[in-house]
Amino acid sequence: MISNYHSHTYRCHHAVGTEREYVERAIEAGYKIWGFSDHTPFPYPEGLKSRIRMTMDELDGYCRTVLDLKREYRGDIDIHVGLEVEYFPRYFEEIVKIKEQYPIEYFLLGQHFTTTEFEGPYSGRPTDDVNILREYRRLVVEAMESGEFLYVAHPDLINYSGAEFEAEAEEICRCAKRLGIPLEINLLGIYEDRHYPNERFWRKAKKVGNDIILGVDAHDPAQIGYRPALEKANAMIERLGLSVLEKIDV
Repeated sequence: MISNYHSHTYRCHHAVGTEREYVERAIEAGYKIWGFSDHTPFPYPEGLKSRIRMTMDELDGYCRTVLDLKREYRGDIDIHVGLEVEYFPRYFEEIVKIKEQYPIEYFLLGQHFTTTEFEGPYSGRPTDDVNILREYRRLVVEAMESGEFLYVAHPDLINYSGAEFEAEAEEICRCAKRLGIPLEINLLGIYEDRHYPNERFWRKAKKVGNDIILGVDAHDPAQIGYRPALEKANAMIERLGLSVLEKIDV
């Protein structure tokens, strides 16, 4: 890997490490492009404080820090500032304004919930409720059609084991193909032995012919350049005959 666009920092309250620590580790690991995409703040009603994303008053410091590092390390690595965003329709118009008001270069779509984290459930929780699967697919497709996202992070996060999975996965893949939006094979899922990457999903991506990108989804600088995770991902890529992009234009 020479590029990664999916990385977090301590500011999201469930990761560790400063922006500088991620950059220095990325350079050691041989990356030429490094994108930060910490979890976007949401303009929740007063009294609701998320434990999984930065607050609105942390956003300015995040942007300034990443841009300072971009200048400091120019010539060593190409740094970008982005956000990982949930597509919640009731808040989305306000979230898009963030990209207009701050020097945010891109959004990644990371649909961890179909409502909010306060209403649940987490999309990665095992379920046999086909309505949750279909709502996940609906939101991911609607988000892609908004034109606001660089790519879809861990599109196989939804944890549904029933036979309907393949048809819903194919709809996501076909929409991404039509719009030219890459789909991410997520290395954190391998690193932490999660239920994704899910080969049932990636067989559909192969059938459809999607553009695919690898994402570290780093929540700790130690996860950068972790070869066993990359080797396992590459084994799946080779087994399924997938083709992976080296980089994406931001």
